[in-house]
Amino acid sequence: MSAQRGRSLRRLALLVLVSFAALQLYFLVRIALMAVLDPRSTTFERSEAVRLALAPGERGWHQQWTDYRAISANLKRAVVAAEDSGFTEHSGVEWDALEKAWGKNERADANAERATQRVPRRDAKAAVQATPATPKVVGGSTITQQLAKNLFLSGERNFIRKGQELVLSYELEATLGKRRILEIYLNEVEWGEGVFGAGAAAKRYFGISPGDLAPQQAAQLAVMLPAPKRFEKRPGSAYVVGRAGTIVSRMSRVDVP
Repeated sequence: MSAQRGRSLRRLALLVLVSFAALQLYFLVRIALMAVLDPRSTTFERSEAVRLALAPGERGWHQQWTDYRAISANLKRAVVAAEDSGFTEHSGVEWDALEKAWGKNERADANAERATQRVPRRDAKAAVQATPATPKVVGGSTITQQLAKNLFLSGERNFIRKGQELVLSYELEATLGKRRILEIYLNEVEWGEGVFGAGAAAKRYFGISPGDLAPQQAAQLAVMLPAPKRFEKRPGSAYVVGRAGTIVSRMSRVDVP
């Protein structure tokens, strides 16, 4: 019985290994095609399209592909300065940034645990509400990692998804290179409700083409990236404009491919 169980476990392990390898090969083939073909959509865009289609009322969809040369150098520099200043230097992952994000998560979980312990035991409802969430690896993502997540993965945050994101990031870097990665990122990233890509963003917020973006305008778009649905309501707010000024001051110090 023990020998039979051992054979079953080995078969299961082999099946898992083969499935993992097949999945990576599938991703690698899709990435290789992106070297010559512009991606038509991303996993994130498709999920957003479904959500908007099911939402009440009319929701527009704005997206247009813009070649790398037609995108203002100001926007390229602003996005790199805001999102990933070491973009041209790393190999897809910034491990120092991930370690800092991990430490931040650990501290947040510890604080949540202490808050739970302070709740009186008789207050069961409050104790449940104060229960700390499962630890998650969040933050510290490079532009390459963000692109990997948007292209192929769900929005769920856990260790398995994060691990796949890291593998995909290295595959993107090895197969496409920095210039193509940045081109796809700028064309597929979200800039508001149903607004995707630099072309749609430049037209939506400034009424111009992405090649005509001035430094301040480009920096304001870069500020919006972490929370586009929130910032699109007030794209000219004091915070966005002030933060954009800081990014403008950094733009000359970053390299773009």
